[in-house]
Amino acid sequence: MSRRFLEFRDSEPLALDKIPLLQENEFRNELAGSLEESWRIVNFFGVASGPSRTRIYALIADDPRGFLGISAFDACGEFNSMTPDFPQMHLFEREVFEQFGVRPKGHPCLKPVRFQSRMNQIAATDERPVIPGGADFFRIDGEDVHEVAVGPVHAGVIEPGHFRFQCLGEDVLHLEISLGYQHRGIEKRLLGAPRKDTMHLIETAAGDSTVANATAYCMAIEALAGMKVPLGAEYMRAIGLELERLANHAGDLGALAGDIGFQSTSSYCGRIRGDFLNITALLCGNRFGRGLVRPGGTPFMLDAQRAEKLGEALHKTYADLKNAVELLWDNPSVLARFENAGRISIEDCLELGIVGVPARACGLERDLRQDFPSGLYQFSQIPVSVCSKGNVFSRAFVRWLEAQRSYAFISENISALPDTFELCQDKAPDLLPDSLVATLCEGWRGEISHVAITDQDGRFARYKICDPSFHNWSALAIAMRDQLVSDFPLCNKSFNLSYCGHDL
Repeated sequence: MSRRFLEFRDSEPLALDKIPLLQENEFRNELAGSLEESWRIVNFFGVASGPSRTRIYALIADDPRGFLGISAFDACGEFNSMTPDFPQMHLFEREVFEQFGVRPKGHPCLKPVRFQSRMNQIAATDERPVIPGGADFFRIDGEDVHEVAVGPVHAGVIEPGHFRFQCLGEDVLHLEISLGYQHRGIEKRLLGAPRKDTMHLIETAAGDSTVANATAYCMAIEALAGMKVPLGAEYMRAIGLELERLANHAGDLGALAGDIGFQSTSSYCGRIRGDFLNITALLCGNRFGRGLVRPGGTPFMLDAQRAEKLGEALHKTYADLKNAVELLWDNPSVLARFENAGRISIEDCLELGIVGVPARACGLERDLRQDFPSGLYQFSQIPVSVCSKGNVFSRAFVRWLEAQRSYAFISENISALPDTFELCQDKAPDLLPDSLVATLCEGWRGEISHVAITDQDGRFARYKICDPSFHNWSALAIAMRDQLVSDFPLCNKSFNLSYCGHDL
């Protein structure tokens, strides 16, 4: 890669004045050259840097080498869009437009990503009207083309999101996804942090990824404060992450079975997910892992008696999961239904910058536990689980492979926990001023990216979170093309993306 992007490691703090500040054309050319090679976009965001001026940062990753790269440029009102050449920039450029009113000229579908109070103000500066509420949908003209609108309120207990289908008969020509109903302004509330409520905000950014987000945040704090994490705490964090993966993969496999009316697996997995959550409660007293991860380590220690109890519960629950899931692979009608739905090619996967389970289900070995290992994963490796079809079956099968390997990882490491280790103290550390740090954590959905920028007092001037769903919602839209509209619930569940994680 060109020297105009600064190469660095995950969790390596950088002084802000060391980050290359380029002219827009230089930035564009350097970023384009990197994306044409082995690099991909991890994060792309703005920071207010003066009157009518926004500093835009690009964080990119070279997975094979385990390096990150960063650079920035100053935009005054507009910049040239890179989306037509690099579709993985699509939502990132729209988000910069949404949050700062900076127009990416030439963007093919320019409108805000979420619903915010500033939307009307931003829309007023746009030549193409942006209708508040995201109702300016793409339409396909044709005598026999019709629209099907789903949501934002859905049946059952589910987060809100709106899906607009352009259909020819039962065939989906195009799906447009409108989110933002869960927007809580978390990133805005993190300005000036850390504070007493900061950990609560981080843990509730996406509640089913509590441990993963808490880990990424604590890695950032520890890097900026020069804190060392005891080995025993690294064990606890990794076990918590893999239990989070097990619980959610079990739930998803059951939900996929339910979407095709295969009640045996569906009924069992709903209960089994709860059993894995109860095992997490043995670690820290909370089924979702809240309180388990704190800057400097963990306030909990697993003694021999509880470790034995956890191991027994884990083995029993995994045996139940194995019995329930293997029913799926032994049933030809299940396989036929899974194999013919929601395919994504590896070419689309690379072009859209997909991460996590959907990327690995396309045959792409993209897993932060291997590419950017931290904590216990530096010493105890988990094989990357891949499948090559890119369809619902592949996404389901990758989940099952990962569940097996998470179980093996926990089983191996729970017996290696140190008998004692130093517990972290509930004390706010002093952070490096005028610095930036980027951290990565492989949550159960995929790559979670946190970027913290501090001001001269060591407080957050910007805190940017990128949930894996932000990368992957476009993949769901592509997966639905040329599918029956009735396939949507199954395809949607095979991704199981986060609404609230996207709507930060």
